[in-house]
Amino acid sequence: MQPPTSPRPAGAPVHRLVPSPAGRTHLVEQGSGPLVLLLHGFPESWYSWRHQLPALAAAGYRAVAVDVRGYGRSSRPAGLDAYRVRELVADAVAVVEALGERTAVVVGHDWGSSVATNAALMRPDVFRAVAMLSVPYAPRGGPRPTSVFASMGGDEEFYVSYFQEPGRAEAEIEPDVRGWLAGFYAALSADTMPGPGAPSPHFTGPGGTLRERLPADRLPAWLTDTELDVFAGEFERAGLTGALARYRVMDRDWEDLAEYDGAPLTQPSLFIGGELDASTTWMADAIDAFPVTLPGLVSSHLLKGCGHWVQQERPEDTSRLLVDWLAALPPAAC
Repeated sequence: MQPPTSPRPAGAPVHRLVPSPAGRTHLVEQGSGPLVLLLHGFPESWYSWRHQLPALAAAGYRAVAVDVRGYGRSSRPAGLDAYRVRELVADAVAVVEALGERTAVVVGHDWGSSVATNAALMRPDVFRAVAMLSVPYAPRGGPRPTSVFASMGGDEEFYVSYFQEPGRAEAEIEPDVRGWLAGFYAALSADTMPGPGAPSPHFTGPGGTLRERLPADRLPAWLTDTELDVFAGEFERAGLTGALARYRVMDRDWEDLAEYDGAPLTQPSLFIGGELDASTTWMADAIDAFPVTLPGLVSSHLLKGCGHWVQQERPEDTSRLLVDWLAALPPAAC
């Protein structure tokens, strides 16, 4: 999957709406060449890939960042079943087809990483290579996810459990979306996260809220006021229910993926995580298991001094690692 020998003019990003099982999927496209599909996490949007779109386009790729269903300008179907991972995989396949392509490389961050790995697992005919940012691949297995998360934290409540009850987190976030997002982004960023000994922003005390533990007086260096306005504007228009639905269908995904219990992901793969990200520390065992779970792994990277928002905290490093990995893929991965 070699890019051109010299950078191409990237052109301006183009917004499009394409049909998908969700109804419509909003995407932003830049460049031409082999298709690279970019899937965001929570609480983000296509805009989290704003640095990678021009970098991939300049390197000779057709970079496409979507709003996952429930977010931004994509459809927000009613009912939790609409947000099962198999439905999001179907959306990703539909985007590839709507763009006139047969295959793509899929790249995901946070929840997008989970969707990307499951897309590669369920549709290897379409997704020939997969890159994971922040959240490593961990094969389906073990007890129900909600049972695991409910047992964490002792007297405190883990944020994933906090998100389970419909309407609960919305009541906390939606009165001041911008302020909540600012605190959440800061809490998981290397330069603004709470210091050692401070209460963890991943848990709430009895009867408390997540916001009580989020930084309220600073933005991370990677996020300007204008960029925060973009993220906040999308959620102020679309609400949070569709985005939070992914947390509320985890057990249903666990049931749906039973046939893939313990399955390795065999396509060429890449992992990029932040050294200071809780996702990489809590899931260190999953990273250690990569020789078994990711037999096609090309390389794995933990970026020093980086938190959770990898492609935004360290945009140049992330883009360089992606471009180098893409260039090394065999032609069959295009």
